[in-house]
Amino acid sequence: MAQTILIVDDDPVQRRLLESAIARAGMSVVTAPGGGPALDLLRGPRGDQIALMLLDLVMPDMDGLEVLARLRANNPDLPVIVLTAKGGIDSAVEAMRAGANDFLVKPASPERIGVSIRNQLKIGALSGEVSRLKKKTDNRLTFSDLVAKSAAMRQVFRLGERVAASNIPILIEGESGVGKELIARAIQGSSERAGRPFVAVNCGAIPENLIESILFGHEKGSFTGATDKHLGKFQEADGGTLFLDEIGELRLDMQVKLLRALQEGEVDPVGSKRPVKVDVRIISATNRDLAELTRQGQFREDLYYRLNAFPIVIPPLRARRDDIPALARHFIERFGAEEHKQVAGLAPDAAELLERFDWPGNVRQLENTIFRAVVLCEGALLDICDFPQIAAAMGVDAKVRRTQEFAPHAPSMPLQRAIAQHAVSPYSISSTDAAGHMRKLDEIESEIIRLAISRYDGHMSEVARRLGIGRSTLYRKLKEFGLETAEGADAGFADEIPERAAG
Repeated sequence: MAQTILIVDDDPVQRRLLESAIARAGMSVVTAPGGGPALDLLRGPRGDQIALMLLDLVMPDMDGLEVLARLRANNPDLPVIVLTAKGGIDSAVEAMRAGANDFLVKPASPERIGVSIRNQLKIGALSGEVSRLKKKTDNRLTFSDLVAKSAAMRQVFRLGERVAASNIPILIEGESGVGKELIARAIQGSSERAGRPFVAVNCGAIPENLIESILFGHEKGSFTGATDKHLGKFQEADGGTLFLDEIGELRLDMQVKLLRALQEGEVDPVGSKRPVKVDVRIISATNRDLAELTRQGQFREDLYYRLNAFPIVIPPLRARRDDIPALARHFIERFGAEEHKQVAGLAPDAAELLERFDWPGNVRQLENTIFRAVVLCEGALLDICDFPQIAAAMGVDAKVRRTQEFAPHAPSMPLQRAIAQHAVSPYSISSTDAAGHMRKLDEIESEIIRLAISRYDGHMSEVARRLGIGRSTLYRKLKEFGLETAEGADAGFADEIPERAAG
């Protein structure tokens, strides 16, 4: 479940070389032979999986500038890197004005392309997070800002959008960690009360002797310690929304006063001589069965029916596993940017592990698990070994080595197999064989090259520099030693994307 890059180029050789370079960086790749197919792909069911577009500027069916113009009309936030053989200030300025995020001139090295891609993905992740935080701070968060792909959550969104136009009390039910407060904020942000106060109160976290004062306020001198007048949460939320989380924890005598506040639209601050009118929209939430609490006499029946005028049930994460990949991708982008880690996504085995896990802590647990994995990750993809607690709970060995590191300069698979077939010591190279005779120079030279390739993670330019030879000499020796194949020459050792002859 790596981030998906869309390559748009009419030259099949360019597409193949770009695809190879990007895949080696641990990212998933899809290709399009022209502008029209690329736009069709973005509008299709796989469109929301595309994280970035690599776009050729000169194409016969539709040039890159026209693709950018059509793309920005419907998808203004998708990062686009223009890659063209026709370099120049005018071309760069024209592309940037059309909406490109970066401009590269062919031939561009895989390193340069990889740096540009990672920078744009990081900027996109940070920009998206900043936008969401600003909307949250301004109380304008909407359902389009939430991450969910499953049919169950889409139904929740539809209900929330429909009820947002009304002032009817809402009761959001769901297990701890499913995102009840986010749904409440999205309802506020989708209503006419958007931008007005959103006040959240955890009813289970308020000390019993302060519940009345915190909810309804108090006058100066109304009790010992009341040195100043205090506005309660109802008055703080006047004109906006009051979110009462864990409403089932509210004690019975406070339930009576809450019911009166809802019915009369006014509150009685402690020590006040007259009630205070408030205009508040009430959204309650609970992870307990309020109907059962009502039957047991622990929750007032009249208050229950008042709060439960419009119920919304959020299913647990295990009941909507289709949301796990999208949520994991969102958290990886966010924490990767925050922690300055170049994490492209999840390895297939790790993605399957996360989708199979039941997540008793729901989205909150998934978020914290991804955060920990990103902090500990040493590769380009999160693997099973980055989720030891989840792996242990699922009975999977988390100490298994990564199958492939996906480093940007990792050697090709033929080269990896060749290295694996020769046990190379990272500390020393023997000058004699088992019988004590001097080894041939070719054998020692071959072993030194294999050791250097392993030590520098297949970065051929660095290997050649450290050995004091040219890259062409290095490639010739690799061929002599049987470490290079035609496949390896195309996929593993492509240090540059050549310029297309046609421009």
